[in-house]
Amino acid sequence: MIYNDLKLAWRNIWRNKRRTLITIGSIFFAIFFALIMRSIQIGSYGHMIDNVVQTYTGHIQIHKLGYWDDKTINKTFHPKENLIKDLEKQRNVSSVASRLESFALGSSGPQTKGVFVVGVNPIEEDKLTKISSRIIDGNFLNKNSDGVLLAENLAKYLKLKVNDTIVLISQGYHGVSAAGKYPIRGILHFPTPEFNNSLVYMNLEQCQDFYSAYGMISSIAIGLLDHNTLDNSIKDIGKIVNNVDCEIMGWKKLLPELVQQIEVDNAGGIIMLGILYMIVAFGIFGTVLMMIAERRKEFGVMVSIGMQKTKLSIVVVYEMIFLGIIGIFAGTVGAVPIILFYHINPIKLSGEYAKTMLDFGIEPLMPAAWQLDYFLNQSIVIFFIMIIAIIYPIISISKINVTKALRA
Repeated sequence: MIYNDLKLAWRNIWRNKRRTLITIGSIFFAIFFALIMRSIQIGSYGHMIDNVVQTYTGHIQIHKLGYWDDKTINKTFHPKENLIKDLEKQRNVSSVASRLESFALGSSGPQTKGVFVVGVNPIEEDKLTKISSRIIDGNFLNKNSDGVLLAENLAKYLKLKVNDTIVLISQGYHGVSAAGKYPIRGILHFPTPEFNNSLVYMNLEQCQDFYSAYGMISSIAIGLLDHNTLDNSIKDIGKIVNNVDCEIMGWKKLLPELVQQIEVDNAGGIIMLGILYMIVAFGIFGTVLMMIAERRKEFGVMVSIGMQKTKLSIVVVYEMIFLGIIGIFAGTVGAVPIILFYHINPIKLSGEYAKTMLDFGIEPLMPAAWQLDYFLNQSIVIFFIMIIAIIYPIISISKINVTKALRA
């Protein structure tokens, strides 16, 4: 029985090809534009998160309680033995980097500037932030390096090049004087002006010696394989750290401005999608009204020769489901090549918008996201609109007057 109903419904939708193609076309363009819009929007958010988070902060940070509000060298801590190895064993953790961070005065001849000094384990740091890829001159650090890496604009301001020497002066742990001269081993370029104007990297042990903070670190930055599992990862890491003097912060707390920016933009995107869905819903409903009006006599004949209204309604429902499936499939197939292209080749922005993104520390690119969830979400929404549109034909058939229908 079901097979016969499906067969009849399939034949019915191709009896009037123009009407069928109009309906499929409206669904096609709905899913097509919805997928492209949403993929670029979600891809931009992912790019923002990865660009800012992987540039420096990590998805999660462990530091001494109160350090994030008052970043002083005195709020450092001794990590417990094997902590880094234990963190790396977590299933969603991709990388772990321990750091000692503080401020200093950088000098070269008459030129001086406040700098942000970061002591790192080169291998750990490169795994987290891919910092070696930012080298534009010179070489990256290794565990035996005695020199430093300078950000590009900082090097230009201090008029320094590779193999020149920078003098660093600061206050070390518990007020100890800190001063040293370090050869420059490489120059780094960052998309973020804030980083590009002030960062100085050196080996962790060398930095600990400079600040007289032996064996101490200011933070542990952690990268995740999937940033959507942030809350669960924080809980798992908390069990390992198990230290009341330390706090564990996710990127959403570390970067509240970025979270607000994403939320505002996402709200605007949802409104635009809502408008698109409304237009599509009216378009689909219009084609359904046209279909019912054109087939009123046909429905009257079917009922008059003995076909039950319930069975007729079921056949019409199958017709609408077929139209929905074809339209959704066609729209998805049409959108996939475009989404894939812009996933591999992100849109490069320019002008004021690009400048604004750079000010937020985000590279001015708009890649399309390549993930299954939003494909399913948009398909479900469009299919739900089709299901709502089916209600009218069912009501119309149930109330059909055979005499009036045959005169139509």
